[in-house]
Amino acid sequence: MSFPPETAALELSGVVRRYGERDALSGVDATVSSGQTLVVFGPNGAGKTTLLRVLATLLRPHEGHVAVLGCALPDEAWAVRGRIGLLAHEPLLYRELTARENLRYHARLHGTAEERVDELLAAVRMSRRADEPLRTLSRGMVQRVAIARTVLHEPELLLLDEPYANLDPAAVELVAPLIGPSAGRARVLCSHDPGGGLAEADVVLGLRGGRPVLLAEASSVTGAEITELYR
Repeated sequence: MSFPPETAALELSGVVRRYGERDALSGVDATVSSGQTLVVFGPNGAGKTTLLRVLATLLRPHEGHVAVLGCALPDEAWAVRGRIGLLAHEPLLYRELTARENLRYHARLHGTAEERVDELLAAVRMSRRADEPLRTLSRGMVQRVAIARTVLHEPELLLLDEPYANLDPAAVELVAPLIGPSAGRARVLCSHDPGGGLAEADVVLGLRGGRPVLLAEASSVTGAEITELYR
């Protein structure tokens, strides 16, 4: 789960992504080193989810340079997909399958040992409900299973879209060792929480209308500056 320290986990330069004639991202720059966290702030429609989808190789950039874990996108997307863990708004799970069946399916996709499934079900305290269809579980429980899926294959980079949505404080503490800063992975985290997001950030990117209006080390950014993005 490591890569050479001289290789940036993430490099963005002048990235543009369009939907038709509208720029969803326009001139986005950022660099994230191994083990660092980039937290992306911005109102709804700012381009946060589009950025994650570009980094996850689900969307191609129309202009600019994107490199993830040393691989240039989109040309080397094939080489990096298995090294990324994406936690999106949608849990990327099958509602008719159980939590255990979902995780076993993803384990087979990544060539991961089945023991890892049981380990993660225990880590997110879903062992007792693991054999119930996902459609019968609460949103918070589904989110815990989705987090287990995200880290199942021990990815080097985590892409997290509002990862603590639907989780109560106890559940947040439960999943923090898997997806929090202490996990040691490079992370890109989209957040609407100025205080909580800044606490997890090494680098802050603020977007508005797809354009970067803030890019700085987290230590130099205030909560008031983040709040201003939403005005």
